[in-house]
Amino acid sequence: MKNFEFEKIIELIGHSQLIAVTSHHNPDGDAIGSVLALNGLLTSLGKTSVPMVPNDYPGFLKWMPSGENMLVFSADPDRCKKIISEAGVIFCLDYNAMHRTDAMCEPLKASAAVKILIDHHPDPLLDDFNLYYSDIETSSTAELLYRFIRGCGWSDKINQPIAINLFTGIMTDTGSFSYACHYPETFEISADLIRRGVDPEYLHRMVFDTYSEHRLRLLGYCLAEKLTVLPELRSAYITLSKEELNRFHYQPGDTEGIVNYALSIAQINVAVIMTERKDRIRLSFRSKGDFSVNRLAREHFNGGGHKNAAGGDSFVSLEETTEKLKGILLQYKEDIIRSFK
Repeated sequence: MKNFEFEKIIELIGHSQLIAVTSHHNPDGDAIGSVLALNGLLTSLGKTSVPMVPNDYPGFLKWMPSGENMLVFSADPDRCKKIISEAGVIFCLDYNAMHRTDAMCEPLKASAAVKILIDHHPDPLLDDFNLYYSDIETSSTAELLYRFIRGCGWSDKINQPIAINLFTGIMTDTGSFSYACHYPETFEISADLIRRGVDPEYLHRMVFDTYSEHRLRLLGYCLAEKLTVLPELRSAYITLSKEELNRFHYQPGDTEGIVNYALSIAQINVAVIMTERKDRIRLSFRSKGDFSVNRLAREHFNGGGHKNAAGGDSFVSLEETTEKLKGILLQYKEDIIRSFK
């Protein structure tokens, strides 16, 4: 699904000095990589570009080029609101609806800026945006952004820092090229980024091999003490209370990827991790085969994502959320069992 006139985008950028580049709440590697890559490109074009995320992001992504320029809305809302209100163009990266920006949503909706979506999630709410470049078959928003840069004729602007940010986005959203990378172009683009100075081994170490001791102990605790397997539903889940998170000195990103361990169990087709936050229960879903956790998250937990990876929120207690989830999984039992043999 594409509604993109590259000439019009070039003109809009040319006429706008202040441009905001935004991502979704709880930004991941694809969101951060895309925001920083586009920020670098716009800066090279002489624009005042401001990279902005709704809330803080994991420490294992803070080494990325130009990360020191990132504004965090939850930490400095007044400054961020001012930029959003004064920007001529706002890029909306790696999210398909304004509500996915959480507290940043209302200022974004109120802004008179032209809002441009670049995203690969299904079912975008297109009324939220003025222009959109959406392709759910693409591995990541970072890959789609590479195509955007090429479509605008700015391939020569992709220097090493921009290439590193784009590659990190692709690498993290494909699980180090283990899923969501079904087409040769993903690898062709990755190869071009390597030619532009990316060291894949170094990037992999920086993202996946820089865990804190607390994070590793939290993982062990989840697998040893908190993993519940429902063999009759081909499902598994992990729950973590605020008290448990505090016990392991939780930092943003510390639970990233834990849900995949539950999904790696033989005969388990759906896995969920539920973490208790200040004002909600955050759920992260994974699935194998044809079962859509995107649909489950959208219909029952005000969330969404991809077919096999999605997130959502619950506003009742952790115990109530767990019981609700088990009831929902029971409703989908036959679909879950059939989804992956």
